[in-house]
Amino acid sequence: MASELQVMFTRRRTWAMLAAIALIPILLAIAVYLSSDRLAPGEGPPFVDRVTQNGLFTGFAAMLLATPLFLPLTIAVVSGDTIAGEAGQGTLRYLLIAPVGRVRLLVVKYLGTLVFALAGTFTLMVAGAIIGSILFPVGPVTLLSGDVIGLAESLGRMALVALYVTVSLMGMLAVGLFISTLTTIPVGAMTGVLVASGVSQILDNLPQVSVIHPWLFTHYWLDFADMLRQPIELGNFGSNLVLQLGYVALFGALAYGRFSSKDVLS
Repeated sequence: MASELQVMFTRRRTWAMLAAIALIPILLAIAVYLSSDRLAPGEGPPFVDRVTQNGLFTGFAAMLLATPLFLPLTIAVVSGDTIAGEAGQGTLRYLLIAPVGRVRLLVVKYLGTLVFALAGTFTLMVAGAIIGSILFPVGPVTLLSGDVIGLAESLGRMALVALYVTVSLMGMLAVGLFISTLTTIPVGAMTGVLVASGVSQILDNLPQVSVIHPWLFTHYWLDFADMLRQPIELGNFGSNLVLQLGYVALFGALAYGRFSSKDVLS
């Protein structure tokens, strides 16, 4: 596991993607700061109207804007490359000759992508807190429930939001691991993961198929707002966790079924 993380976080690509993630709240804060128009409460995307009142909301607003597209894009790059990247470079056969069991390899690759997702969500929230503190006033945060919490607890809520979004991405990471075992072309796997995310989000917005909404891995992605209430509402978090673990179990099993019978040594 340590070797996998070392390889991942010594790649320029990894740091470039984390830097791009950090740019999201920075660009958002600068755009709001330079805007001559101030949004009235309730106008515009959620949380953006609160950024000028409290800079800590920069991270929350940026997370809401990044979750539907940009975070899935970076996750697709990493998860699609897990097995397909090794196979395409010809290094997969050497990993298995080492010897490394195929189950262990899949688990390590999956956990590596999960660590990247965690790093990405925390990078976004930390960058948001920093740029928000520079450009806007910072103080006690008024939650969606109307309660006011201090700065220390506000930072804790930011960490909870990052953890919630990381959990929400677990199912997509599992889908990416499976798709990555189907090909030796990383770009193809990345595209497949991104398409799966897009299709899931489109279906989740169609009322005609509302019966399947709770089963889509993107269904609870934007419900991290529950972390900004007093007390914290854990209902959706619990449902989200169970759903994501279900995807991990299903697509983890599919990935193993495909990978265990795949000839990578010839």
